[in-house]
Amino acid sequence: MATEKSMSHKGMMVDNTLAQVGKNLTEAMRILGDGQIESEAGADRRRFSRTSIPGPLQGDGQDVATILHLVHNLIHEEEEEMEEEDKFNRQMQCVGEQSHMALLGHSLAAYISVLDRERLRRLTTRIVSDTTLWLCRIFRYESGSACFHEDDRDGLVKVCRLVINARYEDYATEGYGVLSSRQPVIYHSASCRPGLGQYLCGQLGLPLSSLCTVPCNTIFGSQHQMDVALLDKLIKEDVEAGKLPLLLIANAGTPGAGHTDKLSRLKELCDQYSLWLHVEGVNLATLALGQVTSAITAATKSDSMTLTPGQWLGLPAVTAVTLYRHEDPALSLAAGLTSSQPVEKLRALPLWLSLQYLGHNGIVQKIRHSTALSQLLLQKLKSLASIKTSVEDELNSPVVLFKFSQETSAESSGGSLDGFCAGEKEVLNTFNRWLGEQLAQLVPSSGVDVVELDDEGTCIRFSPLLTAAGLGTQEEDVEDMVEKLFELVPLMTSTISLRPDFREEVHRRSPSLTFIEELSWPGLGAVRYEPQAEGLDESRRKQEMEKINYELLKKLQDLDTDITFSTGPEFVTEEGCVFVGMVSEDVDVYELVETIAAMGREIEENGRLMENMTEVVRKGILEAELQLQKASEDKLMEEGMLRQLPLVGSVLNWFSPVQSDIKGRTFNLAAGSLDSTEVTYSTKAQAGRPSLQETPPSSSKRLPGQRLFRRPGASSDSLSETSSVGPPEDAAATPGAGTPPPASPTTNAGTPEGNPAPSEQEAEEEEEEEEEEEERQPEGQEAGR
Repeated sequence: MATEKSMSHKGMMVDNTLAQVGKNLTEAMRILGDGQIESEAGADRRRFSRTSIPGPLQGDGQDVATILHLVHNLIHEEEEEMEEEDKFNRQMQCVGEQSHMALLGHSLAAYISVLDRERLRRLTTRIVSDTTLWLCRIFRYESGSACFHEDDRDGLVKVCRLVINARYEDYATEGYGVLSSRQPVIYHSASCRPGLGQYLCGQLGLPLSSLCTVPCNTIFGSQHQMDVALLDKLIKEDVEAGKLPLLLIANAGTPGAGHTDKLSRLKELCDQYSLWLHVEGVNLATLALGQVTSAITAATKSDSMTLTPGQWLGLPAVTAVTLYRHEDPALSLAAGLTSSQPVEKLRALPLWLSLQYLGHNGIVQKIRHSTALSQLLLQKLKSLASIKTSVEDELNSPVVLFKFSQETSAESSGGSLDGFCAGEKEVLNTFNRWLGEQLAQLVPSSGVDVVELDDEGTCIRFSPLLTAAGLGTQEEDVEDMVEKLFELVPLMTSTISLRPDFREEVHRRSPSLTFIEELSWPGLGAVRYEPQAEGLDESRRKQEMEKINYELLKKLQDLDTDITFSTGPEFVTEEGCVFVGMVSEDVDVYELVETIAAMGREIEENGRLMENMTEVVRKGILEAELQLQKASEDKLMEEGMLRQLPLVGSVLNWFSPVQSDIKGRTFNLAAGSLDSTEVTYSTKAQAGRPSLQETPPSSSKRLPGQRLFRRPGASSDSLSETSSVGPPEDAAATPGAGTPPPASPTTNAGTPEGNPAPSEQEAEEEEEEEEEEEERQPEGQEAGR
C-alpha cells in the first residue's frame, strides 16, 4: 500500500509538473508574442534599455514575469521604425499552435532529462523509434534509420565518417594514416550550395584535393543538373590514379534554381563504382504528396538523404533529419549517427510532438499548400511578357525562378540585347536585383529573395516550401505580388528604353554635363554638372564641383515630380553625381536634362556672384577702415589734443563749443563703399534705396499644379489637371529662364475684342488717383516737419 501511494503521489507530482511547464510556456508566449504587458511595462522597458542594464548579476533574484518582460523589451529594443515592428509582429503571428508544440518539446526535454536513467532510456527509445518510423513512411524511405542534428550539414559529415569507416577496414585503429594509401574522393555538383565541400573537408580533416566538383550540363539538358557523362569520366580517372571514390552528393532541388539531378542515372553509376549516394534539397518535401514525379521518387533509392521538416512545416528550432540505410550499428555508432547517451536522443522530442499534433493529413496539407502557391505564381507570370521563368518542371516544380528580361521587347522592335548599350547584361542584373528588393519590401509575406546564378545572372526566387509556413504566405500574397509586378515591370521597361536617350542628351550638353556610366544603378542614369570657371586647380575644382552637385541634388529633390533623385547606391565608384531613378514612358528626357543643366548654371552663377560680392565687400571694409581712421585723425587735428581729455575737454567745450556738422557714415553692402549720412539727415531717407515699387518681380520657373518632365499630350489626366490651375505645359518656360510678368489684376480677361472701353476707363482712373496722391504727398511731409 505504501508503495502504491508513493507511486500515485509521484505520478501526481509528474502530472502537476508537466501541467506547470505547459502553463509557463503559454504565459511566456503570451507575453513575448502578443506583447500584452501590464501598464508598468513602459517603465520597465526604459529601465531595461541597453544603455541602463547593469553588467553584473543582481544580488536578489527576479521572478518569472519580470524576466519575461526583460526578454520582451530586449526583443523589441531595436524596433524604432514602424515598418520593422510590423514585420516582426507578422512573423510572430505565424507562430501557431504547432509551433508552440515544438517549443514545448524543448521545455519537456529539459524536464525529462532529470528522470532516472532506466525511465529516460525507455522514453527516448520510444521517441526516436516513432519519429524515425513516421518520417520514413511519410517520405517513402523504406527500412531507414534516422539521425537528428542541429546543423543540416552535420548529418552529411557523419555519413562521410560512416563511409570512411566502412571502406577503410583499419581506419578504427590506424586513423587517418590509412587514407594515404588511397586518397578518398568526394564528388559534388557545381550547383551545390556554396561552401558545403569545404565544410566537409574541414570537419573530416581531409585536404581540399579530396573534393571533386562536377560541372553541370552546358549543351544538353538543364544547366543546373550534374553532367553524368563527365562524372563517369572523372571517376575513371580517379580510379586509374589510385584514388578511392567515396561519396557523391546529389541535389533534389538545387539551392539556387530548385533543379533536380538525374538521380536514377546517378544511382546506377554509384552502384557501378560502389559510391555512396547522398541526396539533399527542398524538392524532397514533395515525396509526402500523393503524386510525385519520377525524378524525385528516385531519391528514395539513395543511400542517405537529409530532410529539413522544420522549414517545410514552419516548426521553430526543430532539428534536421538524415535518413540512411546501413546494416552495421557499430559503424553507425562510431560515425556518430547514433548515440548511446539518452539525453542526446531527446533532440527528436520537439519534432515528435509536432508530428503528432499535425498528423499525416496536416503535414501533407502544408506541403501541398506550398506547391500550390508556386503553381499559382507560375500561371500568373505567363501573362507578363517581360518576365522570363526558369523552371525545370512547370507542372510540379515547388520553386519558381523568374527575372525581368528585355528580350521580348528587343525582338518586337527588330533589335537585339546587344544593341542597347555596353554592359546590358549587368544592367539587367541590377534591375532584377532592384525588382526583387522591391517585391520583398512591398509584399514581405511572399518570402521572395534574390539569387545570383552563373549562367542566368540575377533572378528572383519564390520557394514557399522554405518560407510559406514560417511567414504564413497565402494566395492573396501571390496575387498582391503579381499586382506589384504589373506596376513595376512597365516602369523598368520604359526606364531601360529611355537610358540611351538620356545618355545622348547629356552628351549634347558637354562639357557642362557629364554622363556617368554606373551599371549598378537601377534607374535612368547618373549625371554630373561640371563647373565652367577657369583658372582653378584640380583640388579647388573638385571641391567646387561637389558643392554645386550637392545643391543641384537638393533643388531637384524639391521639385514636384514622380522622379527620384538621389546620391546613388551605397558603394558608388563616382562621387558628386546626381542619380536619376525610374521614369515612366511619358517622361520628356530633353526637358529633364535641360532642367538639370539650367539649374546647375544658376547655382554656379549665384555662387560666383556671391564670391565676387564677398570680395567687393572685403575690399570696401578695408577702405572704410582707412577712411574712418583718416576722419579720426582730421578730427584730432581740428579740435586739438586738449579736447580729447575727458575733464579738460568738457570744460573747453562749455566755454567754447565746437561748431561742426554731422558727419556720420553708412556702409553700402551693394557697392562696398563708405558713404556719408548727410543726405540721410537732410532728406530723412536713405539715399540710393529703391522703393518697393521698383523691386523687379521674380520670374516664376514652374506654374502651380504643372507636372514636370512630361511630354505634352502624353496623358489626358495630367492635361486636365494643369488646365484647371494655369496655362498648358507647352506655355511654360524652361526652368531657369525668365517668364513674362503676369497681367494686371484690373484687366478684364473676359472682355471681347473691339470693346476696350472698360479697361481704358479704369486705367485713366488709376492715373488720376496717382496724380492726386503725388500732389498731397509734399503737404504731408511739410506738416510732419
